[in-house]
Amino acid sequence: MPTPTKGPRLGGSPAHQRLILANLAQNLFEHGKITTTEAKARRLRPYAESLITKAKNDTVANRRQVVKVIRDKSILHTLFTEIGPAMATRPGGYTRITKVAPRKGDNAPMAVIEIVEAKAFGAQNQTPKKSATAPAAPVEAEQTPAVDPEDAPSDDLGTDVDVVEATEDAPEAAETVESSTDDEATEAK
Repeated sequence: MPTPTKGPRLGGSPAHQRLILANLAQNLFEHGKITTTEAKARRLRPYAESLITKAKNDTVANRRQVVKVIRDKSILHTLFTEIGPAMATRPGGYTRITKVAPRKGDNAPMAVIEIVEAKAFGAQNQTPKKSATAPAAPVEAEQTPAVDPEDAPSDDLGTDVDVVEATEDAPEAAETVESSTDDEATEAK
């Protein structure tokens, strides 16, 4: 007869605790890492590690024991084909618990539980980041209409300073004349 866990149960009843742990394990295997309370993470760790141990040896008996807990066939397939073989050389310690900041609403202590070698089996639902070294596509410069010499500002500084003309009738309504380089830069975008 299995010895009951010490302390209060998660969820109140033993059946509810089994469902909570099964759902947490399923999400852990699906996403590679999850954020939950420290108490749930501590209870989940031995539970998930025993499932990974069974997934290392792909037999019919082990699949039947794991399918009692993990009901989703795609996650079950991921566990037996990717996670189990990736952990084949490890003798144990498949998960890691890292404490994070407490939850905002009730200040509950939070933790992230993750599979140690999540990169080895390629956690699902994670999009690869774009590399910064990839060359950008060349941007074709559009031709801008020629600017009349009367409208163009004539400053000898060579900077992109806007010319503001104000009239005596309406000093608030100043008209800004943009330089041709600003027009080219905005059209290139």
